[in-house]
Amino acid sequence: MSHASQEDSPPNPARLAVHKFGGSSMADAACLRRVAAILAEVGDLNQVAVVSAMRGVTDALLAVLARAEAGDGVWQSLLYDVLGRHRDSARALLNGSAQPYLDWLDAQAVVAREVLGAVAHLHSANGTAAGFVQGLGEVWSSRLLVAFLRQSGRDVAWLDARELLSVRTGALGAVVDWEESARRLAAWRQANPAACVVATGFVAQDENGRACVLGRNGSDYSAAIFASLFAADRLTLWGDTNGVLSADPRLVPEAVDLPELSFDEACELAYFGARVIHPQTMTPAIARGLPIHIKNTFAPAHPGSVISAAAGEGASPVRGLSIVEGMALVNIEGAGMIGVPGTAERAFGALADAGVSVTMISQGSSEHSICCVVKAVQSAAAAKALQHAFAAELARGEIAGVSVHAEVAVLAAVGDGMTGKPGVAARLFGALARSNVNVRAIAQGSSERNISVAMAAADARRALRAVHAAFWLSPQTVGVGVIGVGKVGAALLEQLKAALPRLRADSGLDLRLRAVANSRTMHLDDNGREVGDWRAALDGAAPLDLAGFADQVQAAHLPHAVIIDCTASADVAAHYAEWLQRGIHIVTPNKQAGAGDLDVWRQIRRACRQSGVRFRYEATVGAGLPVIQTLRDLVDTGDDIVAIDGILSGTLAWLFNRYDGSRPFSALLHEAHAMGYTEPDPRDDLSGMDVARKLVILAREAGRELSLDDVTVESLVPPALAGVSADQFLQRIDEADAVLAERHQQARANGAVLRYVARLDEQGARVSLCELPSGHAFSHLRLTDNIVQFTTRRYADNPLIVQGPGAGPEVTAAGVFSDLLRVASQLGAVA
Repeated sequence: MSHASQEDSPPNPARLAVHKFGGSSMADAACLRRVAAILAEVGDLNQVAVVSAMRGVTDALLAVLARAEAGDGVWQSLLYDVLGRHRDSARALLNGSAQPYLDWLDAQAVVAREVLGAVAHLHSANGTAAGFVQGLGEVWSSRLLVAFLRQSGRDVAWLDARELLSVRTGALGAVVDWEESARRLAAWRQANPAACVVATGFVAQDENGRACVLGRNGSDYSAAIFASLFAADRLTLWGDTNGVLSADPRLVPEAVDLPELSFDEACELAYFGARVIHPQTMTPAIARGLPIHIKNTFAPAHPGSVISAAAGEGASPVRGLSIVEGMALVNIEGAGMIGVPGTAERAFGALADAGVSVTMISQGSSEHSICCVVKAVQSAAAAKALQHAFAAELARGEIAGVSVHAEVAVLAAVGDGMTGKPGVAARLFGALARSNVNVRAIAQGSSERNISVAMAAADARRALRAVHAAFWLSPQTVGVGVIGVGKVGAALLEQLKAALPRLRADSGLDLRLRAVANSRTMHLDDNGREVGDWRAALDGAAPLDLAGFADQVQAAHLPHAVIIDCTASADVAAHYAEWLQRGIHIVTPNKQAGAGDLDVWRQIRRACRQSGVRFRYEATVGAGLPVIQTLRDLVDTGDDIVAIDGILSGTLAWLFNRYDGSRPFSALLHEAHAMGYTEPDPRDDLSGMDVARKLVILAREAGRELSLDDVTVESLVPPALAGVSADQFLQRIDEADAVLAERHQQARANGAVLRYVARLDEQGARVSLCELPSGHAFSHLRLTDNIVQFTTRRYADNPLIVQGPGAGPEVTAAGVFSDLLRVASQLGAVA
């Protein structure tokens, strides 16, 4: 049998199975046909289908009830609309056989109008009236499914749970009278022995025999109750998702299916709002050890999820993540609480008396403060209750006060695999720190199955995605913006385009190119999963706004953001400190920040320390060579830098590697310019200022707070040509030939060669044209190679050398890309 046919085949038939179909599964005639097909295909010997109201009907009936209670006559038209939806579905489903159901529905409508009319007259809906009206959707949808199944030839019985299921209201919700309900079911079953039963979910009767409902998720609870009463072998809850997901897919689109999880894990996730099932629903199943299958009505072949007593070990210790929003943090603190028995009891007793439900509790071992998370709508009542309970201590100053922090969310990480496994909390809090999320409170039970953290609501989605990626439940997602699409920027974008699919597939890294900008315009992309035709997108795009650009890259729902500055702009570099402070990582080959104003440099370093973000600028010196990383490693490991020497200009390296006196220097310069080796204005290379900036960057990395003015620079631009246009300079560059020819001849006479060298030592920093012995390491470079020599305490007799291609857009872009991947690796990606 092929794999496909195995997936399409029904599971092993159960002696008796309970299937629950939610509102989305019952939404219209097409959905009802699908439900009937599933019931026919699963192959159960006996089955009970517990059904919800059609999607949206319960909410519509609540609106009808509210309008009637307010005395608003609109309730009648709203009720007519709800009934009309059932009539339309009946005609579409039953065709010419719909009249019996329509007649029955008309009789139901008469009763509903009488009840609602009384509510409108009294301007009050007591518990009986409210329970009756709320449960009508399940009654009407279940009868319609029964009619269709009978028309299809099925032997089916209709079970109205209002006549059979007896419950009473307890502190934790509806409590089943199992003995009475079982007695009634036995009698009902004798009169209704059909192999297929369709039962109303959500509804029941109270201890006084009046209609009531089981609360939200009541249909799931009904299914679990009937699975117990019928002694079912299988319980399946059918909905509109492929089982349970690792997180809410609306918040984490990369959420993954969970094939299995334990009852404990499901309870923890459900409590924090995950789309699993309500913990109360599982109680009857847990008592019988009955696994609960979660499946998709719209993809019945998908295996879905199984919730059971013990799930197998997953690839990650965290099974799933959940966020509960709309919360507030209530804190009571003071030195008078330390070592005083009963303080916590008084605090939580006061909250209980005020009817405040506590979601999370946190207290330090010092006992100086107790904080708890409550629903935001209850925060004022919570604070008032605590102030009243500790009024005497507040008056004496023994308790400093009761404070409320609004707009809080709680993230819960859940998994049986967390128990006894070191490093889980470290990974979680590391992910939050890297995504710049501040944790307000922490709670973990002794079972170690759940770690809960409270944070600002504005950080919740970013935190959820960061932690989800940290436990390898999804790729590590990074918002990326590229400013500058010249030679280096364009090469980088092409490298990104080629690499993104591989990085997602092999490295768990999802780079989202959310913004691209040149000096005039910017293109913003909310998806950013592909590097499209950015050239066309920038043509006629919105004007460049660096603040809006940064906001686009640092999306609230993405855990991390990186801006890549491929310009040479001082104006862009002036924003670095601000961006770093707000948590945006920066990668750049732009030397303006590293060699610019020293105060700005200090602000950048301070912002990195305060925010914990990364500023990577390897490509500012040596293009793709690991010059800065090598220097950083030397310094970080405690070595002392004695001197740094280097040929740091690929253009000048090429010129003087080629300059042997056989051709004028000007001819070589024209050749280099034609090949694109020089800047558009070659004076930018010949002035030595670019080399000086690189030397300043290395000096600062070595711990020397140098400015560009501190570097002695020998310019190769003749003074007479400094102020002319670029075209005039190229026409008159031969005026420099004689001076350089004389220096070359002198060097040759001394057995040396000319090289343009940067040097940092105890005497200072300088860049100049030097004579070097023919045996010097700098004398035999390959064309555009850069070379840097580190003389240190450890590398005194034999200096450490880094050498390789140091020019060209492809090489520089690769250096920038490498820095981006280093940042991603530090954020938790595998890359």
